[in-house]
Amino acid sequence: MKSGIHVLLFSAAMLCSLTSSASETTTKTAPASGQALTYGEAFQFPSRHFGENRRHMVALPEGYHASERHYPVLYVIDGDFQFRHVSAAVNNLTRMGKIPPMLVVGVANQGQADYLKSTTWPSELEGTDFGGADILLSYLNDELVPLINGQYRTNGKNALAGYSLGGLFALEAMLTDSPAFSAFMAMSPSAWYDDYGINKRMEKYLRKHRALPPLFLSVANEQGMGVKPLFELIEKHVPNSRVVFKQYPEETHYTTAMPALLDALEYLAPAYYTDLDVLLKMDSYQEVLEHFEAKRNLWTGFQFEWLQSYYLGKYFFITKQQNKIPEFLTEAKKRFPESHTELCIGFAKSYLKNQQATEAMELLLRAENEGQQHADWLAQMSEAKKALGALDEARALHQRAMALAENQQLESWQYWELNPRRF
Repeated sequence: MKSGIHVLLFSAAMLCSLTSSASETTTKTAPASGQALTYGEAFQFPSRHFGENRRHMVALPEGYHASERHYPVLYVIDGDFQFRHVSAAVNNLTRMGKIPPMLVVGVANQGQADYLKSTTWPSELEGTDFGGADILLSYLNDELVPLINGQYRTNGKNALAGYSLGGLFALEAMLTDSPAFSAFMAMSPSAWYDDYGINKRMEKYLRKHRALPPLFLSVANEQGMGVKPLFELIEKHVPNSRVVFKQYPEETHYTTAMPALLDALEYLAPAYYTDLDVLLKMDSYQEVLEHFEAKRNLWTGFQFEWLQSYYLGKYFFITKQQNKIPEFLTEAKKRFPESHTELCIGFAKSYLKNQQATEAMELLLRAENEGQQHADWLAQMSEAKKALGALDEARALHQRAMALAENQQLESWQYWELNPRRF
């Protein structure tokens, strides 16, 4: 009898709870309309190679509209599935200075059947559902890459990335000497396809060329994928190649794309960023300059980004070489002319932090012409003017900085770093 009462009481309590929850749910208001946050744009245009409209996505680097800089481009196969997280990874690594900024282009496939067809070469063994890689490659070489070059500021450095069958296609594009691409990222490529036919194609290529362009190759905990034997074949024919092979034994074929991607991106620009503790071991600014000069040989090239410039300023103050800063900037301008304004801003921030507004303003004036179109330059000049008591000038400069930030579509973090509530 007691158990029946307990059940009855429990049921009543549950009913009361559900009624209360339903009542609360009905009284909640709908969320207000928000502002959409975008990570890229999608386009389509007619392709003569495919005989239909083809789609692609584009993500621009942060600050793209704030300069006339030209950028490398990363093309990603299977864009519908891969573009969003690839563009986010590129954005994050760029913001933190680990790789240079670049455009990301997602190459969209029109469904699973098209993906299988477009990423593979013809094979009697695999059947007629495969075998259209030559069409996709012609589309990239003749149509999509020229279109991107015509619409955006690119610098001719194009990398091609693919995962699974997309990785196999990246290898195929490399072996056919695609004129559009000069670096390749094949993550867990389907080397099993056509009875491991990529090995024969690779060996033929290596016997002829005895070299490979930059290539990142990876595999997860996958049996029968055939990637490791492919790398061993490369090592046999080209012992000192620029190929990097990484294994991810804790990952599966479906989880390896992101960790492999992060390593592949850094492979394009290894050691692009130099942390403060490394700089502090260098005795002179000449040694610092030579250190960064060597980075110009990277596939991506090198120039000083915002974070590297800021930490370089800290280096000079910690090592008590402030008196060498003008000399350093003069020499750096000869070697890295495209970085001059960013370096002046970075050093000026260090001077302002140490309450040396006059010195900060003198450095900023070195980059005055270009700085007039740089929101952060205007903001730092405003800070210097304010510290020197010129409040009206400081306010006017700050207003110009904020207006320019909006006009140049700076990211939200960049906008708020300028301290919009300063005055």
